[in-house]
Amino acid sequence: MSDNKGPSHYQDLQKRFPDVLTAVNNLGTIVRAAGPLDNKTAELIQLGVAASSGSTGAVRSHARRALQAGATEEELQHALLLLISTIGFPQVAAALAWIQDVLDNQ
Repeated sequence: MSDNKGPSHYQDLQKRFPDVLTAVNNLGTIVRAAGPLDNKTAELIQLGVAASSGSTGAVRSHARRALQAGATEEELQHALLLLISTIGFPQVAAALAWIQDVLDNQ
């Protein structure tokens, strides 16, 4: 990822710790290539994990990436709704609001 991509916090980390961010990005690339899941499915899984951990930035990032990989708004929402019985409605409602920010800014 170039220095011009991602939120300002990510860009700052990229400048301060370039070797670490390169390693993280390389690991992500290698892990994605290691299995049969397509990119859209991988992003939807990571969206769910991000929502489960309550990470606003990761939810937004994986929502954007899932959309770029061909996911629809309905698929993003469904991926999160599936989590209600696992992580609870309040956490899912928050994640739905975070992805709505992404959708509104498309």
